[in-house]
Amino acid sequence: MKLLVRNLSRTITEHEIRTLFTEHGKVADCNLVLDKETGQSKGFAFVEMPNDAEASVAIKALNQSTVDKSKIRVKKADA
Repeated sequence: MKLLVRNLSRTITEHEIRTLFTEHGKVADCNLVLDKETGQSKGFAFVEMPNDAEASVAIKALNQSTVDKSKIRVKKADA
């Protein structure tokens, strides 16, 4: 299942996001979206988890949680 993670702190790293989601299951891919000009985070990322049950647990656990002083939003990404 591909997840969309929004409202991320601009200073968070891809590694930190991967670590956060790995607590809830296997992460196949993590892609923090960066601004092409500045190289800084745009505040959202995509996380791919191969096990749908683990992805659902991650959504329930992490949606509306506070990470690095930002209340993040996690949902299934639109296809």
